[in-house]
Parts: sequence; C-alpha cells; structure tokens
Amino acid sequence: MAATAAASLAVGADNPTRAEPNAKMDGQNRTRVTLSVNGKNHDLDLDNRTTLLDALREHLHLTGTKKGCDHGQCGACTVIVDGRRINACLTLAIMHEEEAVTTIEGLGQPGNLHPMQAAFVRHDGFQCGYCTPGQICSSLAVLEEIKANIPSHATGDLAAAASLTPEEIRERMSGNICRCGAYSNIVDAILDAAGTRA
Repeated sequence: MAATAAASLAVGADNPTRAEPNAKMDGQNRTRVTLSVNGKNHDLDLDNRTTLLDALREHLHLTGTKKGCDHGQCGACTVIVDGRRINACLTLAIMHEEEAVTTIEGLGQPGNLHPMQAAFVRHDGFQCGYCTPGQICSSLAVLEEIKANIPSHATGDLAAAASLTPEEIRERMSGNICRCGAYSNIVDAILDAAGTRA
C-alpha cells in the first residue's frame, strides 16, 4: 500500500497540468460587481458562479438570509429584488447589478421593527426562527402582489381582483416552508400587518 501511495504522489508531482487544490482561479472566471443591498452599494470581486445567497452571507456577512435546502424549495433564502421576491440560492449575484436587493437586515432593527416583523412577534409567527427572515421578506412581497392584482391559483377567476384572504395568503406563501408548523400564526401576522383583523 505504501508503495502504491508513493507512486501516485510521484505521478502527480510529474504532471504539470494537475491543478493545486487551493489554486486561485484566473481573472476570466471572476467579475467585479457593485451590488446595492439595503440601500448601500458594495463593490465585490466574485467568482462568476457565486449565488446571490452566498454573496450576501459569505461576502457581505448578512447572515439573516438563511441557507436551507440550497435548491429553491424551502424559501429560507427569500430576499426582495426590485420589489419582487426571489430565492437567492437560485440566482447568480452578477445578474443583480443595478438592482435594489433588500434582506431582512434592511427592513428593521431591534427597537425599530418593520410592521411585518412586529406582527410576526405579536402573533408568534415563528418557533425556531430559522425560516422567519425569508417568511417576512416573502410576506411583504405577497402584499404587494395582491395590491398589484397579480393573480394566483387561489384567485380563481383571473378576471377577478385578487383579495387579501387567508386562502390567498396560504397559496402565495406556499413556497416558504416552516418546519415548526407556525403557518396559521404566519397568516394571522400577515393579515395584521396588512391592517386586517385575523
């Protein structure tokens, strides 16, 4: 075994095309990007394959946006880009230059919560809290979608106006998973933040 391992190392050492495990990529695989996040511009030098989620978490240290499934199935990474909610794990950071990205950190701070954050607290719309940043970002976009009369599967008649009902909210929020099962409280929080009694 020792002889085989030594032979393998010797072959690797003689092969100049073999990449070093920690070798830096050359400039053609990187892009200089300016991302506008929570109202501030950030100049970043990114690997072209960096997702928006990884840019936010690893480069800007905005860890409120969570990495859940990393496949766009759980909604934990939901952020708002130019007023629309997106799964940050499914999009590349370089695609969002000159767009306004809002994360949970851009909505409110302790002592000065956004009305949606305050509603989630009032209605106990979370348990472990892991998915809550994505739930809140998605909730804000849901209210804007309904206000803009964008139909969903729950709307029924596409000619009818979208209305703020528990059914409509549940349908629109179905891409955000809460493994703790706080769904009914989340719906109540959204209705409360929208000014409707739950």
